[in-house]
Amino acid sequence: MNRETYEIYRKKALEIFEKAKVVLSEEEKQNIEVADFGLGQIETTGLQLITYINTDKVCAKDLVLLPNQTCPEHKHPPRDFDEGKEETFRCIYGKVYLYVEGEETENPQVSPPKADEKYYTVKKEIILHPGEQYTIYPNTLHWFKAGEEGAVVSEFSTKSTDEEDIFTDPRIQRIPEINS
Repeated sequence: MNRETYEIYRKKALEIFEKAKVVLSEEEKQNIEVADFGLGQIETTGLQLITYINTDKVCAKDLVLLPNQTCPEHKHPPRDFDEGKEETFRCIYGKVYLYVEGEETENPQVSPPKADEKYYTVKKEIILHPGEQYTIYPNTLHWFKAGEEGAVVSEFSTKSTDEEDIFTDPRIQRIPEINS
């Protein structure tokens, strides 16, 4: 992703944060991470986020999904120091369609990105509205998608090591590369 594209999506994330009434410092506004997962399809598959704190024990982030944007299927595997990241998603704004391991939901509300369906294997649907939350335990496959207005999700977790996430889609690059 080039710097211009990064800036466009950072500003789109700021617009959704504003709609959600999430207050960010100027430094936080500049430090929003824009992840296109190396696919170059950020409108469809991507995530914008700000990490507030990430210590050896806890992590707090806010995740922004643009309208109908999907964060691809992945899991947080065991690490040298624990069983893997455990995270709780709390919807702050919009609607989030979360898919996890378990019994498949009949007639799910949304679908994975077209042409990439084979990389989305978990089909138990949980719909989060503002004020609702769900905990994802370590080493659990999951993916999520925003509704029509986009979404903001607060994530509370154990230490985050995003570079160690395992994605179902082998093309995924979790850590963004921004070219000049």
